[in-house]
Amino acid sequence: MREVTLGNTKITVNKNGFGALPIQRISEESAVYLLRKAYDNGIRFFDTARFYTDSEKKLGLAFEGMREKLYLASKTMAQTAEDFWKDLETTLQNLKTAYLDIYQFHNPPFCPKPGDGSGLYEAMSEAKARGKIRYIGITSHRLAVAEEAVSSGLYDTLQFPFSYLSGDKEQNLVEKCGKAGMGFLAMKALAGGLITNSAAAYAFMLDFPHVLPIWGIQRERELDEFLSYQEKEPRLAGELQEAIAVDRVQLQGEFCRGCGYCMPCPAGIEINNCARMSLMIRRAPSDAQLTEEMQAKMKKIEECLHCGKCKAKCPFGLDTPALLEKNYRDYQEILEGKEY
Repeated sequence: MREVTLGNTKITVNKNGFGALPIQRISEESAVYLLRKAYDNGIRFFDTARFYTDSEKKLGLAFEGMREKLYLASKTMAQTAEDFWKDLETTLQNLKTAYLDIYQFHNPPFCPKPGDGSGLYEAMSEAKARGKIRYIGITSHRLAVAEEAVSSGLYDTLQFPFSYLSGDKEQNLVEKCGKAGMGFLAMKALAGGLITNSAAAYAFMLDFPHVLPIWGIQRERELDEFLSYQEKEPRLAGELQEAIAVDRVQLQGEFCRGCGYCMPCPAGIEINNCARMSLMIRRAPSDAQLTEEMQAKMKKIEECLHCGKCKAKCPFGLDTPALLEKNYRDYQEILEGKEY
C-alpha cells in the first residue's frame, strides 16, 4: 500500500484521501457505511468543510470514539476572526472532536497573512496554539493565491486542483510545494467528473510521491475502484497512457471545472453545470442530461445578461458567457441528432 507524507507534517497516510463533499448528497446511513468501509480498507485521511452542509456531521457519526486512528481536515470560508471562531467551534462539535489535524482557509480571494487587517491568520495561529488544530492549510482555485501561499512559508498544506489535465503551471506549483516542505492535497483529481478513467487518474498521481489525491466519493462502486488500486497499482503505460493522451487533446485548456465559484447567476443560469454540459453528455452520457428539466436549464442560457459577473469570479479566468453559448449550441445539436 503506497503511502504519502504531507510535507513537513507528521501526517503519513495511504495514497487515497477521502473527499467528503459528495456525501452531503446521500443519506446519513449510506454516508456512515461508505466512510467506515473506507476506513476498514486502509483510508485514513478524510477532508470536509463547514460549507458542505451536513458532511461534517456524517463524519462525526461515522468516527465517534475513533479519533486517534485517523486524520480529519476541514475548512472555513470565514471573512472575519469572529466568524472564524464560530466556524471552528461548529466544526469541532459536528466532527465530535477536540481538534482538527488540518484546518484550511477555504478558497479565499487573497492569501491570509499576519497583519493584513483581516485577523484571519492571527485567529488560525491562536487556534493552533490552543491545540484546536495541528496544522494550518489553505485551499485555492487561484494560481496566484496558491503561489503566494507557498512562498509565504506560513502554511503546512495547500489544496489545489490537480489532475492529468493540468498544465505546466500547476505541475510547477506541485514541485514548489515539494521543495518547500509543504503538503499538497490534489482536489478535482477527476477534473470535476470529466475524467472517467479512474485507473489512469490514479496511475498519474503515482508519479508524484508527495501528492495526496482527495477523491470525491459518493457511491460504493467509486470507493471500490480506488480501494482496488491500493493492492494492484495501475501502471502509467499502454492503454492508460493512450487514454490520457486522448483526454488531453480533447479537454486541456478552456473547459469549466464545475467548481461553482461563479454562482449565483443574476439570470438564474446554473452555470457550473450548463457551461460544461456538451463535454459531460459525450463523456458520461445519462438520460438525466436530456430530460425536460435539464433542457429548461440549458434554455436559460438564452437569458444571459452578459453582465460579466461570472467571468470576473472564475478562478480559472474562463470566458464563461462564451462557454455557455458554445455548450448551448452543442447541446441543441445533440438534442436534434439524439446521438451522444
